[in-house]
Amino acid sequence: MRSYLSVTDLAPDEIIEVLDRAAALKMGTPSNALEGKVGVLIFEKPSLRTKLSFDVGISRLGGRAIYFSPEETEIDVRESAEDIARVVSRMADFAVVRTFEHSAIERFDAAATVPVVNALTDLEHPCQALADLQTIREVRGGFTGFKIAYIGDGNNMAASLALAVASVGGEIEIASPDGYQLKAEMARKAGEIAAITGASVSFVNSPEDAVAGASIVYTDVWVSMGQESEAAVRKKDFAGYQVNEQLLDLAEPDVKFMHDMPVHPGEEVSEGMMDDPRAIVFDQAENRLHAQAGLLDFLFSEG
Repeated sequence: MRSYLSVTDLAPDEIIEVLDRAAALKMGTPSNALEGKVGVLIFEKPSLRTKLSFDVGISRLGGRAIYFSPEETEIDVRESAEDIARVVSRMADFAVVRTFEHSAIERFDAAATVPVVNALTDLEHPCQALADLQTIREVRGGFTGFKIAYIGDGNNMAASLALAVASVGGEIEIASPDGYQLKAEMARKAGEIAAITGASVSFVNSPEDAVAGASIVYTDVWVSMGQESEAAVRKKDFAGYQVNEQLLDLAEPDVKFMHDMPVHPGEEVSEGMMDDPRAIVFDQAENRLHAQAGLLDFLFSEG
């Protein structure tokens, strides 16, 4: 039994295997890895792409998904993470958990006797990172020989992206304002992985410096779910970190723009950026389906 709570739960060669499986599934290669199996989706946060992609992906692999909304579970409110995990383990074959605190999914996993997949916590978004790698490989043919620039909050998405790019030997530079840099623990982990794989993970304050020479420019929201009370302060602190046409023009001529969505035009991106010919955001969104199916296929295939 294996769980996937962090990008680091897969070795670099296993990440590539998951991506290879994802690409094959996207091309129509059949898999019945989840035939007769039931996956429970436990979400404390609302979702469009994550819920849809897991539900469809599980079905395509021959399984069945059962969704529980925030009101139905309320981890550590109605019941403890441990008790929910034990019940799910008695009746289902795996759990996909989307929660606020990473410690809750770690406790859930420790009590569970079935695989647990992290569908987002405050610390990481590892399934999104797999879809991002798949999208990058589709447009660049691999992961080396070019630079990825991430602009904005050093949040869970930035952490998983840094770990993922480091794992596959790529180059990433993260530009964040003071006080919003990647957490020290995540930066240390990414650096340790990079030292082994030959990757490059660096940090700057200037968005212009980060995008210089970049072939991929990536951003995320300034205000994540649960941070609504900080919205006014964050919008002020992130002024100058908007990805717009002018910023993209400073990157490589064939640059591609990525965003994990949802998007807030006028904030982290300018109006119309989703329709910019350099944007591959909807390809990226679709790849949530294929990358997660590839992950589940990897976790449940015999041998």
